Amino acid sequence: MELAVLGVLGALVVFSLVMPQLLRERSVPQLLSLSVLLRDTDSSGWNVARQGMEQAADELGAELRFLTLSEQNSSAEQAEQLLREMDNGAEALLVVPADPDVLHTSLLQRTKTCPIVTLESEMEGTVGTVAPDSALLGRQLAQTLLDDWQGGEVLLLDSAPGCTGVTARLAAAQKVLEAQGVPVQRAEGLPEEAGGVGWVIAFDPVATQAAAERRESEQLPFVLYGVGSSTAIAAQMEKGNIAAVAAWSDYAAGYLAVRQAVEAAQREELQSLDPLAFSIVQGEDIYAPENQKLLFPIMSSSGR
Repeated sequence: MELAVLGVLGALVVFSLVMPQLLRERSVPQLLSLSVLLRDTDSSGWNVARQGMEQAADELGAELRFLTLSEQNSSAEQAEQLLREMDNGAEALLVVPADPDVLHTSLLQRTKTCPIVTLESEMEGTVGTVAPDSALLGRQLAQTLLDDWQGGEVLLLDSAPGCTGVTARLAAAQKVLEAQGVPVQRAEGLPEEAGGVGWVIAFDPVATQAAAERRESEQLPFVLYGVGSSTAIAAQMEKGNIAAVAAWSDYAAGYLAVRQAVEAAQREELQSLDPLAFSIVQGEDIYAPENQKLLFPIMSSSGR
């Protein structure tokens, strides 16, 4: 009888020790696993968007895994990443497509996939896209150049030929310029001898930053129009190496993309996504209050 009583007491002690741990484990919700696939070789140009993503992930109970490419815009490598992340248990993917058609083709190899949200370019088979209206952006960027144009050929940087969002911007800008009789040339990048280039439009942040840095290092005379709101691009605008950019809130883009992915992974009713609002910011206006929020978000939030 004494042994039986001791056994029961021992079991109660063990139960009292284990039960709180089990309750704690049940009370902590399981984090959703989201993978973020960029089309760049590093994530520096996405720092502000990443802050928005991390804020949304923290609020909505998700953990993020960021992946970059070993070669810029390598659609084949990105397709491998996409399938691998699905196989490894990602519950949703956020993708900046290097080539949406290549990624969609790779998706057809799977009978079971997870929800995908894209940034910058639309892709068939996704639950949503977070991006500005690419055609409208291209037209407004071209019109901004036309307001300054004093003659001469305009070089359009076709820096991401597989990225449909970027190519749509370029095509719209080219149509506007040619309608006004402006001579246009398309190229993947600046020529080796760029001293004779007078006007340049870049249609993605990486190409914009690279063109501005080359203009500065080689003291080239061309007037540059571009895209983006990163710290590096803002710095180049301050130096006068970029005349104007089309800019939007990368923070909001990152936040909305994660929210859409989480809702899709949890099979909630998805909120429709409108195109991101953007502004054409010219060099002389970078310190206007509304533009500081785009180009200097950290400084603006601290009261600058």
